[in-house]
Amino acid sequence: FQLMNKSSQDKISFGQASETMGSPKLAMGKRKIDIDNSKYPYCMVWTPLPLISWILPMIGHTGICGPDGVIHDFAGPYTISIDDMAFGEPTKYIPLELDDTNIDRYEEWIEIADEKFSRMNHNLCCNNCHSHCAYALDLMKYKGKTGWNMIDIWWMFMTKSKYVSFGRFIQCYIGFFIMLLIVLFFMFIARVA
Repeated sequence: FQLMNKSSQDKISFGQASETMGSPKLAMGKRKIDIDNSKYPYCMVWTPLPLISWILPMIGHTGICGPDGVIHDFAGPYTISIDDMAFGEPTKYIPLELDDTNIDRYEEWIEIADEKFSRMNHNLCCNNCHSHCAYALDLMKYKGKTGWNMIDIWWMFMTKSKYVSFGRFIQCYIGFFIMLLIVLFFMFIARVA
């Protein structure tokens, strides 16, 4: 199996952006998100897939981030990328709502998910990056629930995610709008002719 790590830096500094947790149950207190260095502590992240997201903009690639903000994603067959998200920088993220019962072992559960999926074949439809994130959430019994699956992860990104920036929002949909304009242009030409 392959574990890919972009950097060998031990020390990670967090920059300007911060996400303050509103719930008193959360043990993290204040989480610091560093967009410039792609560090999203205690979050799940999403990025568009080339070509596929241009046609179906709600489909993308996901990863789950450790307490240090490092992204772990099931990048392909027998491959877990660490700190080097496949398909580019995140465009959306979801701050996970952790409490004392699951924060202590959070990093361990991500490592268990990494280990399991590093021995698995990747399948775009059935066993993919969403499945990897779902397995980690399932291990920690996130929000008291078991049986997390890739549809749950997809739905979370559709309903609870935040865009990293306006520029990354545009990045999510620019391919779709270009494809749409091309189709509309050819429909207009066919109608005029």
